[in-house]
Amino acid sequence: MNHAITPPRLQGEQLTLGYGKKLIASELNVSIPNGEFTAIIGPNGCGKSTLLRALSRLMKPMAGHVRLDGALISDYPTKEVARRIGLLTQSASAPGDISVAELVARGRYPHQPVFSRWRDEDEVAVQHAMKATGITALAGQAVDTLSGGQRQRAWIAMVLAQETSILLLDEPTTWLDISYQIDLLELLCDLNREQGYTLAVVLHDLNQACRYATHLIALRDGKIVAQGAPKAIVTTELIEAVYGLRCMIIDDPVAHTPLVIPLGNSGIRQC
Repeated sequence: MNHAITPPRLQGEQLTLGYGKKLIASELNVSIPNGEFTAIIGPNGCGKSTLLRALSRLMKPMAGHVRLDGALISDYPTKEVARRIGLLTQSASAPGDISVAELVARGRYPHQPVFSRWRDEDEVAVQHAMKATGITALAGQAVDTLSGGQRQRAWIAMVLAQETSILLLDEPTTWLDISYQIDLLELLCDLNREQGYTLAVVLHDLNQACRYATHLIALRDGKIVAQGAPKAIVTTELIEAVYGLRCMIIDDPVAHTPLVIPLGNSGIRQC
């Protein structure tokens, strides 16, 4: 895709991020390419989730700015940000007895005028979001009765009901079985490639990031080490620089994307 014509809708400029006196990242310049599936990767504590929180305006940078559609994100009313960016955090929670349909309906809040009743367009958006995530049959079921994979789909449906074209997701595959992880990543892939959503997703599994994402941002100690298409940037040197891991890289026989094979500190051996 050619992104030179249209500037990135979401970008951070000279971001310094932290909590209290703890500095997490400094002088970050980052752009989320329009229409791409961006995976943010790196070791624990490198600043992945913090960067996503800053880009979504969940936290205020110590210095620098986040721009959304050319304007400072801090200048937008809260509801306007929610009409442009859908966000799913790691800590998302809801009352256990709430139904799937009720959870998804919460995504309509940014679009509802004050004192407004439920409108036809709200119902259409909720039904579309549940259909897109394959959970229509679960609409009346309580959220706390769902499997992990079903629950994640319900949360993503809530974000889709916001009808934003930018989705930010913080470790959406964590705690899911491998089958649910692949199921969820294929859903995100479809949202990106079939429906044109711009995605920025924090992922821990490097090989999943290489297979499903079209763009990677690799962080280490609050710094961007590399960014670009997986085939263009994933090398043994990059993996050692980011993760401190010796490895070899082969061609994924299914996806033909980089497949990282760890060697460990002592080379290949059986335990």
